[in-house]
Amino acid sequence: MVLYWLNKILGALNGGIVSVLVAVIGISSAQAAESGDVHLVANIFKPLSRPAQMLLEPTQLVLLVTLGIFLIVVGVLVFVLIQFRPRGPEDHLSEPPQIYGSNNIEMAWTVIPCLIVFVLVLVSARSIVEIQDAPMPENAIHIRLVGHQWWWEIHYPDLGIITANEIHVPVSTQDGVQRPTHIQLESADVIHSFWVPQMAGKTDLVPNRINKTWLEPFQVGTFLGNCAEYCGTQHANMLLRVIVHEPQEFQQWVVSQKRPTAQPESALAIQGKKDFYELSCINCHKVDGTPAEGVFGPDLTKFSTRQTLGAGVAPRTPENTRAWLANPDSLKPGCYMPDMKLTPQQLDGLVAYLETLK
Repeated sequence: MVLYWLNKILGALNGGIVSVLVAVIGISSAQAAESGDVHLVANIFKPLSRPAQMLLEPTQLVLLVTLGIFLIVVGVLVFVLIQFRPRGPEDHLSEPPQIYGSNNIEMAWTVIPCLIVFVLVLVSARSIVEIQDAPMPENAIHIRLVGHQWWWEIHYPDLGIITANEIHVPVSTQDGVQRPTHIQLESADVIHSFWVPQMAGKTDLVPNRINKTWLEPFQVGTFLGNCAEYCGTQHANMLLRVIVHEPQEFQQWVVSQKRPTAQPESALAIQGKKDFYELSCINCHKVDGTPAEGVFGPDLTKFSTRQTLGAGVAPRTPENTRAWLANPDSLKPGCYMPDMKLTPQQLDGLVAYLETLK
């Protein structure tokens, strides 16, 4: 019961603080509408995935223990300040009784903290083992996630799908069919950290090392995440979305991602495709079924099906796409995409071509 009410209080406080932050940074309602049911407040005290839920119970225990220690220390301090405060001039001329070498006190402040630490270490170790060694069923979705400065490369090796900055997964149920998603984490450059607060705990992406994590969401919608390890100039804009679908809807997404991209039909889009090849865009980007085989930047095969641009810095609209192509630094200062000094006609053609990639 104590844990229940502690969770309620902390959840309310955390939600209020994050709501204020969301208002301050100005996440627009239009952006939310563009993305569907977006969970803007990433409340870690309201887990909506099994691993996040498994982290909540030890977190509550640690908070309860530390809250108890805090109340005891403050309570003793307040008692001493009140009980032994100077009550007259004579108190300044006398020294209070001095007590040295109290075995009982020394045993208490040595044994009790050791027991507390021992219990918390056991609880934490058990939770870590349960999460890291959780068995994955045969129907688990497997993802290879690669962190770049400053975007996320996402591979579905079993499905033959490559995308960027948006992880699509099927929903699970808390007491029924389990549909977890196993994620292999890698880095192409520096240390990054994968964190979607309501989905799972933080896990680092370390160069030349493979780490692993997993998700098993219980609710459909779009959940916001980000890189949680400072990784350079645009670390704060290395954003991520986990989009949770109903099983049938997820299968429809898989089918649409594997469907060959249609050829552009309008004269403007055809010219944009030609410019895409001639302006060296293919050196960095890939589009399936075309000579574009670049791997330095995001795969653009299904570009127009994505919700955002530049790893979440802006909603993906034709206007924002044009602004991004005209000057990427205007939306994401310091990003590695160069300003190609495109003419208005080239910008119109490229935007029209990119809108056909779906």
